[in-house]
Amino acid sequence: MAPLPPATLRLSVDTDALAHNWRALDTMSGSAEAGAAIKADAYGLGVATCLPALRDAGARAFFVAHWSEVPEAIAHVPAGQVSVLHGPSNAQDAAFARATGVKPVINSLAQARLWIDTGAGACDLMVDTGINRLGLSMHEIGDAAVAQLEIDTLMSHLACADEDSAMNAGQLVRFREAVAAIPARRLSLANSAGIALGPDYHFDVTRPGLSLYGGIQRREHEGVIRQVAQLQAALIQTREIAAGESVGYNATFTASKPMRIAVVCLGYADGFLRSWNGASLAFGSARLPILGKVSMDMVVVDLTAAPDLKEGDWVDVPYNLRNAAEHTGLSQYELLTVLGKRWQR
Repeated sequence: MAPLPPATLRLSVDTDALAHNWRALDTMSGSAEAGAAIKADAYGLGVATCLPALRDAGARAFFVAHWSEVPEAIAHVPAGQVSVLHGPSNAQDAAFARATGVKPVINSLAQARLWIDTGAGACDLMVDTGINRLGLSMHEIGDAAVAQLEIDTLMSHLACADEDSAMNAGQLVRFREAVAAIPARRLSLANSAGIALGPDYHFDVTRPGLSLYGGIQRREHEGVIRQVAQLQAALIQTREIAAGESVGYNATFTASKPMRIAVVCLGYADGFLRSWNGASLAFGSARLPILGKVSMDMVVVDLTAAPDLKEGDWVDVPYNLRNAAEHTGLSQYELLTVLGKRWQR
């Protein structure tokens, strides 16, 4: 097969900014060690790119969600540094954990018994302190199966850490109750936003995720967390339209004067959803407003501010996560994880 032509979508990861963000969050974690959530292909930015940068910055505890995410992770770090958050659902999962050496996170009494019955060994344990997702309920922490586990990290997950909510303090109280009842080598409660809640929430290991990749959830992150993802898309056609002509599906934009416009190779198949309608792309300091609706594979922009652009030129996609979230109504998590496969990384 002939080699593929160059891509018309580029996603670059600023690994220096990524390493800076981990070091900043590690410093904010005080005496605790900052780990790194690398689930969902490092929040859409690529484990193969991000994990070595995080490892080299100093991270030693890594968290994935699915068993399918394990092979790529352990290609870069020792298996014992990787925890699988969804835990073992069957004997095959347990066998895979032992064969690779990664740690399952036990989330229920059923998982605890499965892990014990298939041979036990080191694991992590999630206790639910109020988010009501995965994790042992508080009334289950005294069960005999829990006492048989060899727990490396006892953890819970905050529901409202990005807000100044009374729920944070309530979860902290319940986590301390679990800590008093369950022996473990290490303790972990705080996610990215939880780190900013202060030392009471840090314990031994923090688990930053979104903020590693440029997400800003609390004021304490402002001026500290740097943008990591830089996106560019190519112009694939330019054209002139007359006053009265419309652009795109449903003719939602009609030109009031003659205009020079460009079709950009970018659409909702690439994670650039219709919630971006009304936004602008950029060329240097020039803003290029999107005209009409975002399509599956393309958008159309106004070239008035950059009239010399031509087919094959590249424009920037605004991906400051906080600003993008405000415009689109998407969460900062979604903005990263919806990015598709066509980006050349």
